[in-house]
Amino acid sequence: METRVRDPLATAPVTGCGVEYCLQVLDGKWTTLIVRELLAGPRRFGELRAALGGPSAKTVTERLRTLEHQGILTRTVHAEVPPRVVYALTERGESLHGVLLAMLAWGETHR
Repeated sequence: METRVRDPLATAPVTGCGVEYCLQVLDGKWTTLIVRELLAGPRRFGELRAALGGPSAKTVTERLRTLEHQGILTRTVHAEVPPRVVYALTERGESLHGVLLAMLAWGETHR
């Protein structure tokens, strides 16, 4: 007799499941791309904004604050003149690497 393994996506609750939570974390037009850029290493604000193709400073600032509040990245201010601010992923943020790899693979396959 064959034992069927249920697909976790099929048995996930409609609300409050991990997919919904992941989408809440990666919500917003630039959020996922900010995480993608920080997977390569810490970046300064201007570097991030340029790598993203120049979204407004307000939008990037909002996304960075949200990700910091969610524990996805850290913001380090270096006491220099002018002040240097560096953004880096936390361990929690680094754990999104596999999610973004899956998105990359899907996008490349179904482009």
